[in-house]
Formats: sequence, C-alpha cells, structure tokens
Amino acid sequence: MSTVTLYSRPGCHLCDDARAALQRLRARFPFALEEVDITADDALHRRYLERIPVIVLDGEELFDFFVDEAALAERLREAESAPKGLE
Repeated sequence: MSTVTLYSRPGCHLCDDARAALQRLRARFPFALEEVDITADDALHRRYLERIPVIVLDGEELFDFFVDEAALAERLREAESAPKGLE
C-alpha cells in the first residue's frame, strides 16, 4: 500500500484544501495518509515554510501548494497495479 504524506501547518487554508482532496482520493484508492505539522520540527519548518502544503507519495515530492487530483490518481493507480516484491 502506498503512503501519501501531507506536510502542512495549522491555519493553512491551502492545507485544508489539500487534505480534502486527499480524502476524496482515499475513497477511490487505498493508501496510508500521514500528516506532518511542519511547525513541530525546525528543520521541516525551514524546508517547507513557503511551499506548503507539500504532497509526497512514497517518499517522492509531487506537489506544492495544491493537489493535482488527476495526476495523483494516476500515480496511485500505477502503484496499485505494480508487481509486488520486486523492489
């Protein structure tokens, strides 16, 4: 199962929009959703301050500021159909 990580911070309306988009996608594709509050970690805060929300799929940064739902759906579809155990 894929993991999508949402780097965000409290009070961020773009983060709220990204979270809603990810929830819509979770209704169609199985993936673990992790949310990371960048304000809890100084290094993450410095790295992502001007870029949030940042959406990461299985360790690969895909989107800043918004979720391209169609593109992420395609990536999740590909991950779902990939042969297992060939890493």
